[in-house]
Amino acid sequence: MQKIEKLKENRDFRRLYYHGKSCVNPYFVLYLMKGRTKKTRIGITAGKALGGAVERNRAKRVITAAFRSLMDNISPGYDFVIVARTRILKEKSTKIAQIMEGQFKNVGIWCEKAD
Repeated sequence: MQKIEKLKENRDFRRLYYHGKSCVNPYFVLYLMKGRTKKTRIGITAGKALGGAVERNRAKRVITAAFRSLMDNISPGYDFVIVARTRILKEKSTKIAQIMEGQFKNVGIWCEKAD
């Protein structure tokens, strides 16, 4: 399993917002870009429009669980920023993982690995 590092710097988020590729669906917006290292890095944002702290933290947990389940099949060395949208509050991480997998396949960073 690859190591997940968190994006924390504002400049990293801005770099992905302005220069990264974006994929939109009703549950989240995915920004991705080839990183400068071999590590996969992820940043998750949930704005106040999503709800209170409980709702925002749940959205982040669902996204993290879905992403972690797909980590082994993602090409290494990419940076991701995932922006939660309101509909994600009603879904489980398994459905979000299926949607993420479809987006990763569309973008071309999905690689099937035998278990």
